Amino acid sequence: MGINILAVTRKFVLTLFSILFLSQAFAQGIDEAGLKQLNFYQDSLKHLGSTVINNDNELVRKNASYQFIKTLVSALKTPNSFHFPFDSVKTITLTRSPDDKFRIFSWHVANDDGSYRFYGAIQINTGGPLKLYGLEDYTPLLKNPEDTVGDNRTWYGAQYYTIIPVGVTRPYYVLLGWKGNNDRSTKKVIEVLSFQNNKPVFGMPIFNRNGKKRDRIVFEYARQASMLLKYVPSEHLIVFDNLAAPDKKSKDKLETYGPDLTYNGYRLKDGTWHYMDNMDMRNVPSDQDETYIDPKITERPKILHPIKKKQIQ
Repeated sequence: MGINILAVTRKFVLTLFSILFLSQAFAQGIDEAGLKQLNFYQDSLKHLGSTVINNDNELVRKNASYQFIKTLVSALKTPNSFHFPFDSVKTITLTRSPDDKFRIFSWHVANDDGSYRFYGAIQINTGGPLKLYGLEDYTPLLKNPEDTVGDNRTWYGAQYYTIIPVGVTRPYYVLLGWKGNNDRSTKKVIEVLSFQNNKPVFGMPIFNRNGKKRDRIVFEYARQASMLLKYVPSEHLIVFDNLAAPDKKSKDKLETYGPDLTYNGYRLKDGTWHYMDNMDMRNVPSDQDETYIDPKITERPKILHPIKKKQIQ
């Protein structure tokens, strides 16, 4: 049997990165006792996270998520926990800002009806005591999410896989996230996070399309479809699939929409993101987001729909 050189190389690089990261953690103040404690919490979070994603009982999944929150908060109270990667907990998305000022934990709990509830927290890199903001999913009560500014208690829940810092007069961060939705459609979101009086604010009117500004951008498309949404740093560009209905009769049914092999985008100019239609993608780098693990293609709850008896995809 031949040796997969690429796989071996990747494994070596990942192992080396892990060693370097732990060495950095020690250098930045996690002592041996703290590291032992964090590893203990990590094992608990790994077990709870697996229950959140894989258990067949909705109530058990939700209770495991609540216990997960309590355990995570206890873990983050460990001195210098900001530098611990929690890389064994595969059931959550942990994304660090490129400027190392904060990181976001985000995850979801699937409901039996095919919908989702999102959970999350923002940990600030204080270099000292824990500063943590819990995120409360307020989605059902947000009637116009693209025109709404809120805080961590009125969060438009999502799992974020990319953080884009924008340094202007009032610095902010653009977040790309997977939102799920229900048993018919999926959503993705381009979110904005800023800090006012050291507190998180979600939403900002910086997305300009034909003179009309939005606080965030929400995409909805057929659940069985897959949508590209990524950032191209060299172009200061957020690019995404153009979503279209399969026929004229379905133009008002977003749950039927899917990519039509054309692309649109938002390009950054003077702190504002300007819409660009029908983009030529031949000269834009096409590497996939390595930091994003789509919940559709990883561990998912093996839940049988109570009516259709069909496994949720």
